[in-house]
Amino acid sequence: MASLLDKLRNAKPVGAGRKSASMDCMTVLKRFRLEGYTSSVLAVETIRLLQGIDIESDIVPSDILFFDTETTGLSGGAGTLAFLVGAGGFEGGEFVVHQFLMRDYDEEIFVLQRFKELLDKSRLIVSFNGASFDIPLLQSRFVMHRMHHDVHFPPHVDLLHAARRIYKLRIGKCTLSHLEEVIFSEKREGDLPGAKVPERYFRYMKTGDESMLEEILEHNSKDIHSLARLLYTLAQLHETPQLARHQEDIFSLGKVYELRKREDRARICYRALDGGILKMHATHRLADMSRKSGNAEEAAELYEQLLHSGKAVAQTYISLAKIYEHRLRQYDKALAMAHRGMLYCLERLSVEAVQKSRDYRDLEHRHARLMTKVRGTVNGNNDAVQGSFRAGEAPKGGQGGGF
Repeated sequence: MASLLDKLRNAKPVGAGRKSASMDCMTVLKRFRLEGYTSSVLAVETIRLLQGIDIESDIVPSDILFFDTETTGLSGGAGTLAFLVGAGGFEGGEFVVHQFLMRDYDEEIFVLQRFKELLDKSRLIVSFNGASFDIPLLQSRFVMHRMHHDVHFPPHVDLLHAARRIYKLRIGKCTLSHLEEVIFSEKREGDLPGAKVPERYFRYMKTGDESMLEEILEHNSKDIHSLARLLYTLAQLHETPQLARHQEDIFSLGKVYELRKREDRARICYRALDGGILKMHATHRLADMSRKSGNAEEAAELYEQLLHSGKAVAQTYISLAKIYEHRLRQYDKALAMAHRGMLYCLERLSVEAVQKSRDYRDLEHRHARLMTKVRGTVNGNNDAVQGSFRAGEAPKGGQGGGF
């Protein structure tokens, strides 16, 4: 079987100082086996969870186009070209990557035409940071060649954002190579860094050395192959969150469901957390959801759980004060929560920090207003406390300083 370098040489790229006589760009095909994906249908609801977009019907694998560009610059702009457009899709039982390479500047229009042909057959496109980089660049190049009137981009799933929403809390940076290493337990060996791609391509243009292209093509095809695996991995997690093995991922899925207005599924995720700081954050979110949905009693109970467990923050006291005042009309409890919240801030912040704290100012203002509502049942000690709070002084027993 001919090597990739043999294919490049047979394609007769344009060398230094030679003018292209080609009426097409160079096309390289690469085939992968992706077991288990060829029959995986993406449901309308799954795509809405992943990207927040609504489509008309479910998407079968053969309707999806995965794409990635390699460009002459990494910052975009009018002078940046996509010299290589890779596009992958499911064909029969295989995953096939088509790579359209511009061997000289006059071949750019052919790269765009070949990509457009695949674009026209697709119902969904998938990229990694394509919304911010690849699509705006391609759109500008279509405009330059007066092709933009005939180009239609289907609904788009940008996996960079979908991956960040789920994995960033656990793994930090969400580059594609880091996701491969952590999620798929595969580390790329000898891969050409993306930052070196433009310089490598310009060396090819100057020298005509086909070997300069070999690693670029390999890097691009690996990226597209990873896009397909990542899409279905994320889709499965969104559809079946109980498969998540890490608490951070479960919490992050809950936030996604909450973002997409699927509070029922968000609650399941939050309640599945078994302890630690994430359990505290999850309880806060459950309480906030109950408050926003009008279930004041349940929200108050959840916030009170946080107080009793010692996991409260200033916002906990503010939320409880709001519920007791505006929903349950229990002004004495609302006043007590505002009072306790102010103490909480004074015990943990320096005098300077207290004066700048928006939470403290909220509690102070709320306390003053509630005092007028319950003045008939509040003794004079509260007036003294109120005066000391306004001066930004810590009560007796308070720390007053930050930790």
